[in-house]
Amino acid sequence: VTTVLTVILCTVFLTLSPAWAATQEKAAPTPVNLGQDGSKMQWYIVNYGKDDAAHFAVARKYYTNASEKKKTVELLMSKFGLSQEAAQKLYFTEYGYTYSKDGKQFALTYLTHYDMVGTVVYSTEYPDTAREYVVMSKNMVPYKAYLYATGKRVAPPVQRNAAPKVVK
Repeated sequence: VTTVLTVILCTVFLTLSPAWAATQEKAAPTPVNLGQDGSKMQWYIVNYGKDDAAHFAVARKYYTNASEKKKTVELLMSKFGLSQEAAQKLYFTEYGYTYSKDGKQFALTYLTHYDMVGTVVYSTEYPDTAREYVVMSKNMVPYKAYLYATGKRVAPPVQRNAAPKVVK
């Protein structure tokens, strides 16, 4: 019985290992907290690396400055026709970046606005033919994200909380 159980467990493990390994390869890297920009907006890089075409990064901007959020809400209402109720749910915006082969320029691949629970408020995708590449400077979020996408900077390891000490 033990031998049969061992064979079954080994078979299941070997069958599932390639699938498990494949999911591990596709897992997003450790997010990076970039802190606040000059407008007091909080930025994080949530995904980065290289796909078949080029280096890429995904950054999120959280609306920690009420006046900046108001400007974006007004833009969503005036330019894209969102109702005030829908636009005011805005909590963060996610930016998809792709980089030129020489690493000197970036372009947006998408821009998506989300509410607090992660529901899309409004989204725009930029196909290859509509992308406008912009020269990067060192103080720009796309440049900072590029350093992680290319491996020139490595995200710090995730801090795990130590188990609480039991006092007797």
